[in-house]
Amino acid sequence: MLARLLRAYLRPYRRAVVAAIALQLVQTIATLYLPSLNAHIIDDGIAAGDTAFILREGGIMLAVSLLQVVCAIAAVYFGATAAMALGRDLRAGLFTHVQTFSAREVGQFGAPTLITRTTNDVQQIQMVVLLTFTVMVMAPIMLVGGVIMALQEDVGLSAVLLVAVPVLGVVIGFVVARMVPQFRVMQKRIDTINRVLREQITGIRVIRAFVRERQEGRRFADANTALFDTSLRVGKIMALMFPLVMLIMNATSVAVLWFGAGRIDTGQMQVGSLVAYLSYIAYILMAVMMSTMMFIMVPRAVVSAERVGEVLDARTSVEPPARPVPLVPAERGRLRLRDVEFRYPGAEHPVLHGIDLDARPGQTTAVIGSTGAGKTTLLGLVPRLFDATGGSVTVGGVDVRDLDPEQLWSAIGLVPQKPYLFTGTVGSNVRYGKPDATDEEVWHALEVAQARDFVEEMPGGLDAPVAQGGSNVSGGQRQRLAIARAVIRRPQIYLFDDSFSALDFATDAALRAALVPVTRDATVLIVAQRVATIRHADEIVVMEGGAIVARGTHEGLLETSETYREIVYSQISEEEAAA
Repeated sequence: MLARLLRAYLRPYRRAVVAAIALQLVQTIATLYLPSLNAHIIDDGIAAGDTAFILREGGIMLAVSLLQVVCAIAAVYFGATAAMALGRDLRAGLFTHVQTFSAREVGQFGAPTLITRTTNDVQQIQMVVLLTFTVMVMAPIMLVGGVIMALQEDVGLSAVLLVAVPVLGVVIGFVVARMVPQFRVMQKRIDTINRVLREQITGIRVIRAFVRERQEGRRFADANTALFDTSLRVGKIMALMFPLVMLIMNATSVAVLWFGAGRIDTGQMQVGSLVAYLSYIAYILMAVMMSTMMFIMVPRAVVSAERVGEVLDARTSVEPPARPVPLVPAERGRLRLRDVEFRYPGAEHPVLHGIDLDARPGQTTAVIGSTGAGKTTLLGLVPRLFDATGGSVTVGGVDVRDLDPEQLWSAIGLVPQKPYLFTGTVGSNVRYGKPDATDEEVWHALEVAQARDFVEEMPGGLDAPVAQGGSNVSGGQRQRLAIARAVIRRPQIYLFDDSFSALDFATDAALRAALVPVTRDATVLIVAQRVATIRHADEIVVMEGGAIVARGTHEGLLETSETYREIVYSQISEEEAAA
């Protein structure tokens, strides 16, 4: 998976990748060449007292060193450019792909893990790419080149390398095999701590209202401790690797000095060759250390790549049509549901079944029922938050599955059950429905939504700040701003999902009266629990157990539907219901 992601996202930066690799190759060759020059100076120049030879060879060493420094700087520049671009594009790709998910896929993964995969996991991949173009390419070249150059200096000492290198490989392989499972657990622990932290920050008011600070503190402490324990296990394994590598390599250096001294004593080796041989041993040590660092980082990046790949490979259950069909002008704003069924994957029973509904422009259709009757699910089928598993949902005379998603969404103004406001200002949140709206249009939408009065009282008016989620305004104010956001775009179909529940009766009545002229040519579908909100609707649909059990006007349903009467009389008296 890691290789697949790198191939896909590094392709536009091939030149930077090739440049970084080529520069590292030149740098490594220059590094390996320096000890040989040094050996020649010691054995030929200093031994013979030839000052000219020493200056000439020293000048070459200086030039090679300068080349090495320039190549190192340039390699880091090109490598960093490719790595940072990869991280940027991968995050953008994840974000764009997640935007195509239906509510089902988002719920399947969960918001905390999607955030972790888009940030922390991408960062792990990005870090490995950066190290690859600054370290990893150099390490094998230096390791192999160091061995070859060491053999050129003296073959007799090669027996030391034949023992040291395989032992190093076994040690590193053993440690890496222990680390990979721990990295998988670590990423899951990060998901958990993000989820707990997100819940606690979002629900801080509830936590304080029920005096649950200690319990939530313990829950966070448990998640934090679990991540600490996993990180500690990984740290212990990593701490074990470096001492073992250093022990083996230092033992190798001691063995080279021991046996090299004997070979010098017998005249089989010169002093310069031994110095060069020790330098190559140091290079081999450095290459192994760099490889060790990569062996630490790569397993975690592989795990992160698998997690990122799971998101990128996930196909949305709400696929856009291959050949979109345009809306039928004669059917503008008409909403029809025919024998609609919806069931969640693996569920034994459908959430909705046998739903038939026809909502026309200029009419208000209300849906009411007990909790769990399927009202919100029904509403979610219209904008394709998820697709019906049976039957058809048509907007403007075309099945929603055959419409271009942007065309479908532009025809709908949705006010969800839990209205969400974005960080910004009152004006930016209302303009979310129409980015090019003028201030006059924004104020008009706020006036229709009965929000103008409290917005005018806020410091700054339309420029008054709104916190994330709208946490700095009340629930009723949040609902009215969300309604204004839908009103300003003047859609063909308005979907109100229990959008008046936080309003008092007077504001509710005033808002519905203000909506009448605005929605005169549009289809209005309201889901509500409050009878007062929907009693004047042109048609009221009563749902129970995922099916429509009755439909008609308020007066007609009071006479014919026992379910509707129970709902009405649980809220108002018989006299008020008949009034």
